[in-house]
Amino acid sequence: MKAQTSRADYKHILPLQTRWADNDIYGHVNNVAYYGYFDTIVNEYLIASGALDIHDGAVIGLVVETGCNYFAPLAFPEKLDGALRVVHIGNSSVRYELAIFRKGEDTPAAEGRFVHVYVDRETRRPVSLPEGLRKALTLLI
Repeated sequence: MKAQTSRADYKHILPLQTRWADNDIYGHVNNVAYYGYFDTIVNEYLIASGALDIHDGAVIGLVVETGCNYFAPLAFPEKLDGALRVVHIGNSSVRYELAIFRKGEDTPAAEGRFVHVYVDRETRRPVSLPEGLRKALTLLI
């Protein structure tokens, strides 16, 4: 992953709130919680943009790769901003880059990556990205 980014490098920002259950025994947000934030940021954008029908759509996204770099600890109760951009759109896949910021800060506490492969809901075989999905993803480049 590249060097740390800033808030201005991202096209979509989603306000988030840490939860009591996010903290671990060491008093900070546990690393696994960041993956939940990433999943929330990506899927909120896709659902809100009308690009993904999680209940009845013929196409669904399966996660095939994730990763995260941590720069500063976060803890409950903190208000956060989740940031999203798209760095690659393939025939059936998309690579997202994400960041988690403390509310009002420009330097991320964590940066991650997330790759979806879009598949037929029934067969689980890769399919070309539907046009509406491709359009919504293109807005994030």
